[in-house]
Amino acid sequence: MPPEPRRQPGRSSTNGRAPAAGEPGRPAPETPEVAGLLSRAEAERTADTIAAVQLSSGMIPRFAGGVADPWNHVEAAMALTVAGRRAEAGAAFEWLARIQRPDGAWHQYYTADGVDQDKLDANTIAYVAAGVWHHWLRFGDAGFLAEMWPVVQRALDFVLGLQTPRGEILWARHADGTPWPFALLTGSSSISHSLRCGLAVAHAVGEERPSWELALARLVHTIRHHGHDAFAPKDRWAMDWYYPVLTGVLTGSEARLRLASRRGIFVHDGEGVRCVSNQDWVTTAETCECALAYLAAGDRATALKLFEWAQHLREPDGSYLTGRAFPADVSYPDRECSTYSAAAVLLAADALAGAGTSSGLFVDVGSLPAPLDLDPVEEPARD
Repeated sequence: MPPEPRRQPGRSSTNGRAPAAGEPGRPAPETPEVAGLLSRAEAERTADTIAAVQLSSGMIPRFAGGVADPWNHVEAAMALTVAGRRAEAGAAFEWLARIQRPDGAWHQYYTADGVDQDKLDANTIAYVAAGVWHHWLRFGDAGFLAEMWPVVQRALDFVLGLQTPRGEILWARHADGTPWPFALLTGSSSISHSLRCGLAVAHAVGEERPSWELALARLVHTIRHHGHDAFAPKDRWAMDWYYPVLTGVLTGSEARLRLASRRGIFVHDGEGVRCVSNQDWVTTAETCECALAYLAAGDRATALKLFEWAQHLREPDGSYLTGRAFPADVSYPDRECSTYSAAAVLLAADALAGAGTSSGLFVDVGSLPAPLDLDPVEEPARD
C-alpha cells in the first residue's frame, strides 16, 4: 500500500472559466511572435504548412503521403490552435473522436486508408487530454470541451489500465490486448502531464476523478524516486533527459540540476539538440522541446538560444526540416519537413511570447492540478 497522500501547494487553472476568444470585447487570438527570431508573418506561414498537409478527414500526417500517429497529430492540432486556426484544429479532434476504439485507444499509426500499425501506444493515446485542454485555454469553447470529455475519459482509462502496482505506465499493448513488458521514462513523463490536463478537463466539466489523482501521484512518485528501476534504459535519447522537466515532474532546483547534468552531451552549440547522444544529428522538435524545458526551469536565455538555433532548420516556405546532420550540414532524413517539427516551433514560440491564454501549458507548473504528494511527511526530530 502506498503511503497516505497529501496535497502539494499550487494553484489550479480550473478555479474558474477560461477566457473565451471571440467573446464581445475580446479579440481573436493572434499567432505568436518571438522578437528578432520569428515574426508573426513567419509563424503564420509555418501554420500554413501544417494546414496544407491536413487531409479532408481531419487527419494530419507527419508529411504529405506519410503516416499519422495520435501524439504527433495532436501536437500539430495544438499548433493550429496556437495560430488561431479553429476550424482546422477542430477537424483534427473530430477525426480522433471518430476513429477512437470502443476501449478508448487508438492504434499507433494510420494512413489515409486506415490502420498502418495496430499497436496501442499508451503515451500517444493519453496526449489527447493535453490537446483538448490546450484548445479550451485558447478558445474557451465549452461545447467543444463537453463533446471531447468522453473521448478524454475513455483514453485515460485505457492508459491507466497499463499502470503497474509500483506506478509506472507500461509502454503499450499489442492489438490483442497483451501488454508490453516494460515502461519508458519519456512516455510515462508525458502521460503524467496528460493526466494533469485530463484532471483539468474533468474539473472544468464538473466531474471528479479521484482514481486519476491517485494514479498520477503514484506515477510522479515513481518517476522521481525509482527512475533507474522502473524504466527501460534509454539514456542515449535526449527526450529521456529533458522530459521529466518539460512535463513538470521535476521543478525548481531539481529541474535545473537535471538539465545541467547532460547538457554537454546533448546540446551542440550553434546547432541544437541531438536526438541521440552518439549521433551528430540535431532535430527541430528536440531542440524546441528542450527550449520549453529550459523555460519551465526558469532559464529563458538558454531557451531563446535553442529557439534561435532551431531557425537554422527553417525552409523558405515556413516548414521545418526534421533534422540535420553535422558537420556535413545535410538534412536527415533527406529533405524531410515534418508537421510535428513545425508544430514544436509554434508551441515553443507561444511559450516564449507568453501572451496567449495557452502559452503556459508546458512552462507554468502551477497552471494544472498539482499531483498528490506520496512522499512520507518527515516528523520533526525529538530531544
